[in-house]
Amino acid sequence: MRSRNTLVLMLILALAALVLFIVLPIEHPSFIKQALFWQQPPEARDLRIKQGLDLQGGTQVLLEAKPPVGQAVTAADLQAAKAIVERRVNGLGVTEPLVQLQGENRIIVELPGINNPEQAVQTLKSTGQLEFVEIPADVNQASLQGTYIRTTGNDAEPDPEKLGATPSLYGDRVFTTIMTGRELQDASVNVNTTTAAPEIFFVLKDAGQQLFADYTGSHIGGILAIVLDNVVLSAPTIQSSIPDGQGSITGRFTLEEAENLAVQMRYGALPVPLEVVNRSTIGATLGADSVRKSIIAGVIGLVTVLIFMTIYYRLPGFLAALALILYAGLNLALYKLIPVTLTLPGIAGFLLSTGMAVDANILIFERMKEELRWGRSVRLAVEAGFNRAWTSILDSNLSTVIICLILITFGRTFGAQAVLGFALNLGIGVLVSMFTAVFVTRTLMRAVFDTSGAEAFRERRWLLGA
Repeated sequence: MRSRNTLVLMLILALAALVLFIVLPIEHPSFIKQALFWQQPPEARDLRIKQGLDLQGGTQVLLEAKPPVGQAVTAADLQAAKAIVERRVNGLGVTEPLVQLQGENRIIVELPGINNPEQAVQTLKSTGQLEFVEIPADVNQASLQGTYIRTTGNDAEPDPEKLGATPSLYGDRVFTTIMTGRELQDASVNVNTTTAAPEIFFVLKDAGQQLFADYTGSHIGGILAIVLDNVVLSAPTIQSSIPDGQGSITGRFTLEEAENLAVQMRYGALPVPLEVVNRSTIGATLGADSVRKSIIAGVIGLVTVLIFMTIYYRLPGFLAALALILYAGLNLALYKLIPVTLTLPGIAGFLLSTGMAVDANILIFERMKEELRWGRSVRLAVEAGFNRAWTSILDSNLSTVIICLILITFGRTFGAQAVLGFALNLGIGVLVSMFTAVFVTRTLMRAVFDTSGAEAFRERRWLLGA
């Protein structure tokens, strides 16, 4: 019995060390970040606390589907648009974004901590129709980049509000589309080592490779424009045949603009155009003030509870306080690992679960004191206190977890995100509290008895709060 408890104690200490390593605000090794395979996309993997829009500030955008005249927006179109917007947001590297449907034709997007909201919004709403377009020899190549053109592969009217674009130079002239972005397999951004300019490197699918190879081989010296949503990104001259389906796009854009364009190319075209009908910005100052006040409230509450437990229950209370510190660390570690977006309602859920963790210890210690009054030995009274209180703890916490699951289910609907954050953090806290309040505290109690001897407390029962 003693050797098993010693082993369990060593495992708890190892867990505490691991939790401390995860929770510390340090730069963790890259191999640890890469091990978090469940966090997607890979470039967003880290061990930082993810903060919601209400804590770190950011932008909230309401997008509305605006189909061409005569075309109706179906539920399937809106679901597909939502999925593409989600992928684009993730590709932008936004930490824990929120994308939800609102009504029959709207999508609401929350972008916490976004650096360039204007550019991000343009990336989200762009239909993302990529085309490789043949340009006749009589067109001025130097004047093409950044201008509007009409193509045979895109019937949509050019967006007059598109950033950096000028009115079409060629009136009603329609240019021939050789290939569309459907044949695109991947797109990424590199920085040219010679010019230090960003360029978009793309790879085509097998069918696109053959089409691209045949066209470039028979049109050497011609102009092949790369067009996104009717705007010419680049209009290079074909120098030679390109048989491997790989190429690059260069132009007058910044690194951030290149990354946004690569996201649009990589994650496909929207099935229906989206228009921004409302956009609101939450300042980081408000979020920082909320975080500061929440931390102060949490620290005061936790310290007060630790002092109360130690004074009223003495040795068991002190050991429970140690378990409670591990409980707080485990919660923070899980927030980083899962990851969980921390919001003000989520912080409230965590603080509430802290109170429930203390409540479980109180049930155990009061039961233990009753056993001592009935004349049981110290060791048997402690074991009975944990065993007999376990049923009550399990029932109350299980009912709370069930309620949390219900709230999480309904919290995924539009407008209920605050409920989702509260329920998720409360549920995690309740599950962790059952581990620390029962398992960890009992292991620490047994370790003390193994070291000092349980009977040493027979004449000093005040140390047990009895």
